[in-house]
Amino acid sequence: MTEPGAAGEWLIYRGTGEPHNGMDSLPEPPPWRDFDGGPLVGRAPGADSSSARRLGAYRHMAEMHRPSPEELEMVNAALYLRRPLLVTGSPGAGKSTLAHAVAYELGLGRVLHWPIVSRSTLQDGLYRYDAIARLQDTQIAANSGTVPPGGIGSYIRLGPLGTALLPTAQPRVLLVDELDKSDIDLPNDLLNVMEEGEFGIPELERLAEREPQVEVLTDDGTRVTLREGRVRCRAFPFVILTSNGERDFPPPLLRRCIHLELGRPDHERLSTVVRAHLGDEAATVGDDLVQRFLERSRSELLATDQLLNAIYLTHHAAPPSRTRLAEMLIQRLDRPR
Repeated sequence: MTEPGAAGEWLIYRGTGEPHNGMDSLPEPPPWRDFDGGPLVGRAPGADSSSARRLGAYRHMAEMHRPSPEELEMVNAALYLRRPLLVTGSPGAGKSTLAHAVAYELGLGRVLHWPIVSRSTLQDGLYRYDAIARLQDTQIAANSGTVPPGGIGSYIRLGPLGTALLPTAQPRVLLVDELDKSDIDLPNDLLNVMEEGEFGIPELERLAEREPQVEVLTDDGTRVTLREGRVRCRAFPFVILTSNGERDFPPPLLRRCIHLELGRPDHERLSTVVRAHLGDEAATVGDDLVQRFLERSRSELLATDQLLNAIYLTHHAAPPSRTRLAEMLIQRLDRPR
């Protein structure tokens, strides 16, 4: 029987019900699915617990991203005017990559990422106060006759938007991802914060006379001191709001943003994405899949993630599995017209 991973046999799980050590032959994960969890917990004998794994391909994408002239103009307009940049386009058009490219080239540090879902509220982006944990700790301390572990600041953590509005010498980059998935109120709720560049934390403002300075945790995992319960930016953050075009936004939000519409990526852009994630060889071998992806995308809604999955996986599969796998992985995301 052919061993897993051997030439002509890419199957790790075979469905035979016979145990085997196929995981030993599993190749390294794709860069965008490679995580750094620190030292291994409960590792197998002989496993290396000190090896650090890559976080993904954001840096490679940022280095290799080559924006169009329109992208350059709109990004710089947003930088000059200190306005949010609303970027719309189909999945995989490069909306999120643009945020990482700007942060990397201008040396603005880690991109603060706020992924939006239907339940997201403005406070989720600004800060979180864990009142239940504070109450529990107070009760435990009272019952045990000990001192509570910390003040109110121990139970407050700034969200990505709140962290972006901290007074820093250089602006932070904030990616508000897929704003069109929010409920109807969030875009309007963002207006005042985006205009004023500040917000208050009521739980701290009520204590301002007694505790004018409180140390809280940021989205970066560091501690900062807030004064009188307010956060006010010094350099307005570079904010990218992304949308897949699934809904319209209210005019008050649109007039406060610089709008950039990204078209579908062309062959050169897709090839660059593949090279950034998987290397030159994969881009060359998978060029036929890139071409087929472009042809289908003229009439079907497809995502670049699907193309990357197909090229990565078919690299380990031999014909005729390669073509069949690609078709199975790159399925249209919209309903046939």
